[in-house]
Order: sequence, then structure tokens, then C-alpha cells
Amino acid sequence: MNIILLGPPGSGKGTQAKRLEARFGLLQISTGEILREAVTADTTLGKKIKSTMDAGELISDKLVLEVIKNRLDEPDCETGVVFDGFPRTVAQAKALDDIKRAQGETVDVVIMLDVDDDALITRIEKRATSAGENEVRSDDTVEVLKHRLQAYRTWTAPIIPFYADRGILKRVDGMKGIKQVSSAVYKIVDSIRLVESD
Repeated sequence: MNIILLGPPGSGKGTQAKRLEARFGLLQISTGEILREAVTADTTLGKKIKSTMDAGELISDKLVLEVIKNRLDEPDCETGVVFDGFPRTVAQAKALDDIKRAQGETVDVVIMLDVDDDALITRIEKRATSAGENEVRSDDTVEVLKHRLQAYRTWTAPIIPFYADRGILKRVDGMKGIKQVSSAVYKIVDSIRLVESD
């Protein structure tokens, strides 16, 4: 099973991806984490990624797709994956279709977490104040979030009609509590698993 979690930055995609991973035995693929690992390694590529992420800009499609394709070729992806933070552009969405088609698979469902901008800014403020100084990511500030939200509206939002037109987009109210959001997400996944098993 291949699941995509969509939503603006700070909407809870990572949290829900981890919960899906634990419940259904899927593998969470977070491009953010993969790219941050490169930053931690402090390679030339990592430094370039860091400056881009710190500015709240999107990493180039070519780089992201290379990272994703390499990761999907790993054996632990065979039982199914949940994409967290990918695809971020229509070009990436189309490229993912090509990658999965080559593997004899498709994207089964795209789950959109709907959260309004004011709530996202509040979440980031709480995260920054509750975390220790060394625990706050350099891209986890209100200023950067606003920039990332603008980038999301410009580049990622067009993915929503792309998947809606294919009939695989499902929407969940991301303003509710984590457990309530998870419950709604689980119901969607269970219904698809039921159809696939018939």
C-alpha cells in the first residue's frame, strides 16, 4: 500500500505518518528527515540543502526525486510506504507515478490534513517555546513558517486537484486532536485495505 499525507507545514503529517507506520506496518518516508541527515553529515550537498531549508525554500525536484527513488529501491519499502512531505510539486507527483508504475504499483490514497494558517503559526510558537534551545530546528520559526506556507500555496496546493481528479484524495480535519485525526485517517486506510482484499 502506498499512502501520501498532504498538508501545509506544521499540519501534523509527520505525527500521523509515524502512527500509520506503527499501526499498519508501513514504512514512513520523510524527505525532510532524509534531507536533514545530509545536513547533519555536513557534506557540500548538505550545506546547500541547509541554506535552502533555512530560507524556507523548496529543494529542487531533481534532488528530491533522486533521494526518493534510491530510498524506494530499498527492501524495507516492499511492504508499503507512507510519504510524509512528498510530493511537493505536480512535477514530483507525476514523477512518483512513473516510479511506482515501473515497480508495478500505484498510489492508493492521498490524505489531506486541513489546518488553517493561524493554527499552524500557534503550533510553531508553542513548539519553539516548549523545546530547549538546542532542540528547535533552524527552519522552525514563525518567520520561516510564513515563508514555507507561501511556498506551499504556490507549489504544493496544485497537487490537491491533481489527485482529486483521479478520485484518490480524501480530506481529514487536521484541527482536531491527534487521536481524533488518527482515527479518521485509520478509517480511510482500513476502507481501502478492505477493497483491495476483495
